[in-house]
Amino acid sequence: MAARADVLITAEALVNQLAAGEPVTVLDVRWTLSEPDGHEHYLHGHLPGAVYVSLDDDLTDHGVSGRGRHPLPSGSAVQEAARRWGIRSGVPVVVYDDWNRAGSARAWWVLTAAGVPDVRILDGGWSAWQAAGGAVEAGPVDPVPGDVTVCHEDLYAGALPTLTADELDRGPLLDARAPERFRGEVEPVDPVAGHIPGARNVPSTVLLAGDDTFVASAVVDELLSERGIDAAAPIGVYCGSGITAAVAVAALTAAGHEAALFPGSWSQWSSDPDRPVARGAQ
Repeated sequence: MAARADVLITAEALVNQLAAGEPVTVLDVRWTLSEPDGHEHYLHGHLPGAVYVSLDDDLTDHGVSGRGRHPLPSGSAVQEAARRWGIRSGVPVVVYDDWNRAGSARAWWVLTAAGVPDVRILDGGWSAWQAAGGAVEAGPVDPVPGDVTVCHEDLYAGALPTLTADELDRGPLLDARAPERFRGEVEPVDPVAGHIPGARNVPSTVLLAGDDTFVASAVVDELLSERGIDAAAPIGVYCGSGITAAVAVAALTAAGHEAALFPGSWSQWSSDPDRPVARGAQ
């Protein structure tokens, strides 16, 4: 079972690693739902040597139909992109973002599912790096091409567990969206409001502390217990389109729990008129 140090790295640890000249590939994955292209923010300031990664272009395959708004890319596409970013065999990878760990968690999940080893999320993201006094560079970075080889072509059956829409009744199910979306009071993106019947709401944002770092394992356990989720059983996780659900998967994994992603999430479920929809707090 993975531990916190297998999923996350602190800003202080990364500062020391870079200062010591230890090899590491750093990826900047800035993304928000309202501003999916974070390249301009990256150019204004980023970690030393960090390469910009587009969540929509590089970590999603919009050519896939029927699997939600952010379908997973193929392993071969991930390998091509990873080599372009300079990822090398035997060299650890650190991913970071500047908003709710959404971009970095997606990158962590996709790369790990493809079979890239030793990928970690910068705990606290860009703000933690600045608070730690880390150096900042501006402008583009042109990395030396990498040589990494991925092990899985189909990320829906890759190195990390996933669930299909027909497998969501196998165990506890966690909805990582905002409470008002879960209850079906608002739906700003998808055509149908509500949630998958039987799911419990644990917004991805409550898995982050006030300083934007991931909460402690004990807090994760308490959140699950409060919602009647059996922490000993494998937990299914979904959100709107599989992005912020990866934040919950990362938090659960760091806390020592087995978590499986439903990649298509609510955007896939709600697009099928034959799927039931629940509304309200339960």
